[in-house]
Amino acid sequence: MSSVATSGTFMLGDRTVRRLGYGAMQLAGKGVFGPPRDRAEAIAVLREAVENGVNHIDTSDFYGPHVTNEIIREALHPYGSDLVIVTKVGASRGMDASWKPAFSRAQLTEAVHDNLRNLRLDVLDVVNLRAMFDVHGPAEGSLDEPLEVLEGLKQQGMIRHIGLSNVTAKQIENAGEITDIVCVQNQYNLAHRHDDPLIDMLASRGIAYVPFFPLGGFSALQSSTLSNVAARLDATPMQVALAWLLQRSSNILLIPGTSSRGHLRENLAAATIVLPQEALSELDNVVA
Repeated sequence: MSSVATSGTFMLGDRTVRRLGYGAMQLAGKGVFGPPRDRAEAIAVLREAVENGVNHIDTSDFYGPHVTNEIIREALHPYGSDLVIVTKVGASRGMDASWKPAFSRAQLTEAVHDNLRNLRLDVLDVVNLRAMFDVHGPAEGSLDEPLEVLEGLKQQGMIRHIGLSNVTAKQIENAGEITDIVCVQNQYNLAHRHDDPLIDMLASRGIAYVPFFPLGGFSALQSSTLSNVAARLDATPMQVALAWLLQRSSNILLIPGTSSRGHLRENLAAATIVLPQEALSELDNVVA
C-alpha cells in the first residue's frame, strides 16, 4: 500500500471537507435508540468537534429516531458556512428498536422532510440511500425506484447531492445511470477489507469512500499486531486504525463517532499520525 497524506481535504460533491469528520450515531441512546444518557455532553462533543475544525458531520433522522438531528440542531444551529451535514434515508425504526426498510416513495419523501425539519435546513447537502436488502452487509437488489425518488427531490431543490450506503459495485454502477453519486458508505477497516478494489475504483472517479465500523472484526492475533504498532508510536490502537485508513487512500473520509469529549480528542489526534512504512507493512499483513 502506498502512503498518502493523513490530513488534508477531499471534495464531497461541490463541498470541500476535511478528511477526518464526525459520525453522530453514538449520540443517541443504547442501540442507537432513544435519548442519550448525557445530552449536555453530547452537545459539548459536537461543539468541540466543530471548534477543532471538523466540517463533515454524518447523521440520520432514523438515529434515535430524530434524536441525533435534534441534538445537532441544538448544538450547532445556525450552522457555519463550511459545515457539511450528510444524512441517510432508506431505513426506519420499529417500536422495539428494530431496523426496517423504508424504500417507498412516501417513506423516502417523508424522511427527507423529517431531516430538513429536525436539522432546520432548507436543503440537505448530501443524502445517502441506505440499502436494506441485508442489514448486515451489501446484497444485490434494485435501487432504481428509490434513487429516482431522491433524484426527483434533488430536482425540487431539497437535496444537493446523493450517495449510497451498504451497497455493491453493481448497485453503484447502476445508480450512476440515474444520478450522480458523490460518496459510498460501506463497512471497511484494517481487518475487513472486502472493498479494497471498490475503494480504488471510486478514487479514480473522484468519489468519496466513507467507511463505517472502522475498528472491529479483529482476532486476538490481529489485535496484538495493532496494539504493538500503537505502543511503538505512543498512540492508541484506535488512533492507529484511523491513521491507517487515512493513509489507505486519499478519497477515504472518516466519521468516527463518540459521545465523549476525551475520546473525540483522541480521534482527532489520529490525523496527525503518519505511519512509517514498516508499520504499514505490519498492518497490511493482518488480513493475510
